[in-house]
Amino acid sequence: MAKKDRDLLAAKKAKKSEFYTRLEDIELEMKNYREYFKDKVILCNCDDPYESNFFKYFAMSFNYLGIKKLIATCHATSPIVYTQLSLFNTAEVVAMDNAKRPYKIEITEVIDANGDGAIDLADVEYLLKNDKNVLTELKGDGDFRSDECVELLKQADIVVTNPPFSLFREFLDILNQAEKDFILIGNTNALTYREVFKMFKEDKIRTGYTNFNVGMFFEVPQFYEQYTKIVDGKKFARVATSCWFTSLPVEKHKDKLVLYKNYSAEEYPKYENFDAINVKSYKEIPCDYDGIMGVPVTFLDKYNPDQFELIGLGISNSGIEAGVQPYKPEHKKYRKEVQKRGAVDGDLYMMIDGEVTVPYARILLRRK
Repeated sequence: MAKKDRDLLAAKKAKKSEFYTRLEDIELEMKNYREYFKDKVILCNCDDPYESNFFKYFAMSFNYLGIKKLIATCHATSPIVYTQLSLFNTAEVVAMDNAKRPYKIEITEVIDANGDGAIDLADVEYLLKNDKNVLTELKGDGDFRSDECVELLKQADIVVTNPPFSLFREFLDILNQAEKDFILIGNTNALTYREVFKMFKEDKIRTGYTNFNVGMFFEVPQFYEQYTKIVDGKKFARVATSCWFTSLPVEKHKDKLVLYKNYSAEEYPKYENFDAINVKSYKEIPCDYDGIMGVPVTFLDKYNPDQFELIGLGISNSGIEAGVQPYKPEHKKYRKEVQKRGAVDGDLYMMIDGEVTVPYARILLRRK
C-alpha cells in the first residue's frame, strides 16, 4: 500500500469523530451569553484557527463581545486542512512533507484595519501579519490533554468548542479539574454518562438554549463516505443526537414546569425493581405525587433544580448505585429467552400484562 493511502487510513481511524460546527449554529447559541464574555479570556482548544468557525465567530465578534483575549489551538491530525478560514499563505504553515503543524493563535486586539467600517477576518489577518497578535507553532501535537495545552487552559475563563464526542468525558474532566466555565457541543447520550449526570445533580452543568435533540449539521472530512448533503463542495452530516452543554446560567432552567396531571396507579405503573412510578414524558409528571418518579433522560433539558431533586440514573451500574435491584431470575430468563432481548442489572423495568417492559433511559427524581 502506498504511503499516501496508509496515511489516509490512519487519519480516518484516528479522527473518525471529527465534526466541524456551522457558523450559524454557533451564532444562534452564543448570542445568549454576551454578558458572560465581557473582559474574559476565551479558549477554543479543539479548533484549528485556520478552520474553526468558533475562532471565526469570536475573532469577528471580539470588540462587540468585549473579549479580553482569544486563544485557539488545534490537533496535529485534524483532517480538514485550511478550508474554513484562510488567514495566511498556507506555504507558511505546511512543511515540505505536507504534514499538518499544530498552531495556536492569541488575539488581544482587533481593529478595523482596512477602514471599511466593519470588523472581519481581513482585519484579523492584517493584525496578525503586523505582529499585533501572536501566531505560534506548538511544541507538541496540540492535543487538549497535553501539558502545553493544559497550561493554556489555566489562562482561560471560558472554554468554547466542539470536542470529539468520543473524548467528551475526558474533555469535561479536564475542565472540571481546572474549574473552568464552558460552552460545548456534545452528544445527547452524554446525559446518561455517570460523570455528566453527577454534574447535573451538583448544578454544575445544564443544556444550552438551542438545538436540543433536534439534530445539527456538521461539516465532515472529504474522506467520509456517510454524509447528508454537499454544499459548495463541502460534505455535511446530520447528527440527530447533539446539543449544547454549559456551566453558565441558562434562563430556561429557571422556569418551572407547569404540572397539571393527577396521579393514578393505572396511568403511572410502578417499577418491578425500584420503588418509583414510570412517567412517559416530562409533560405528564403528576402534580400530586410526592414519591420518586422515573422520567425520560431528555427531561434534563427542562430541569430546574429549584423544582426537582435528582435522585439517580435508572440504567446499568448507575441504576445499581441508585438502589435499583437486579432482575428477578424468572424475569431475566423471560427477557432473554422469550423476548430475545438484553437484561442488564440496574436497568429499571416493569411487569405489564405479564410482559417484561423496559423503558428507555430514565432519570429518577422527585418534586421539591
